[in-house]
Amino acid sequence: MTDLDGRVALVAGATRGAGRGIALELAAAGATVYATGRSTEGVPSEYGRAETIEETAALAVGLPGTVIAARVDHLVPAEVEALCEYVDAEHGRLDVLVNDIFGGDPLLEWDTPVWEHSLENGLRMLRLAIDTHIVTARSAFPLLTRNPGGLVVEVTDGTEEYNAENYRLSVYYDLSKVAPIRLARSWAHELRPYGATAVAVTPGWLRSEAMLDHYGVTEPTWQQACESVPHFAISETPRFVGRGIAALAADPDRARWNARSTSSGELAQAYGLVDLDGSRPDAWRYIVDVQDPGKPADTTGYR
Repeated sequence: MTDLDGRVALVAGATRGAGRGIALELAAAGATVYATGRSTEGVPSEYGRAETIEETAALAVGLPGTVIAARVDHLVPAEVEALCEYVDAEHGRLDVLVNDIFGGDPLLEWDTPVWEHSLENGLRMLRLAIDTHIVTARSAFPLLTRNPGGLVVEVTDGTEEYNAENYRLSVYYDLSKVAPIRLARSWAHELRPYGATAVAVTPGWLRSEAMLDHYGVTEPTWQQACESVPHFAISETPRFVGRGIAALAADPDRARWNARSTSSGELAQAYGLVDLDGSRPDAWRYIVDVQDPGKPADTTGYR
């Protein structure tokens, strides 16, 4: 598929996980994708993992589009501004912005009340999860709005409905994942006069590199983790949410999603998409219907 041939995308936070999957699927649809992150070859970020943005770019070799690795700290406005100026000089346009920056997992103290959680770590998490998205939007939007039809995707964890009804493990994590949904609504308001669309998108239970490592499995052996964590059966690859966002970007009627919160499962249903194994997991419906009520793991009807 080359539905995005000639389009230019920026995936902010594409070193690993959902960001990497999104960058690769946009390139698979023909786009030129700038993949940013702080972890480069020989210089890891504070996250402390081995993945790099160069690896993300290398995985795109052979795809119809291209992934270009760009080392950027999105808490540094000058670095983001320099990248946007470079994209402008090279292409004169930006069609898709995906705000997927987080990197706060190592700072999170699960199920810890605010008076016991490290204040320094908590506030750093909020900076990584919220400030980075605003800094990026401020520099990228002037280029994105140059032509009508631009798309902004705020990536989060959880749908608007789920996050409104459930406490997400820590006040800092909770705010980190609610904020992108509100940002998408704000962007929808600010960008509407320019013909752009803003959407909040959540993957389901993501088989990211970190999650696979946590369970001691690999992508080919991921189902072994279901022996100890049965509900992991509903999990999905990072490419699944990427396929949904690529389809959204290629949809001439994407404005119907404006200001909405959606999920990889809902996008897959709307656009007739499947994950790499041919299944169509609907994780957030499963979590509400099966996992949270404490029912036995059974993905029948959910993938």
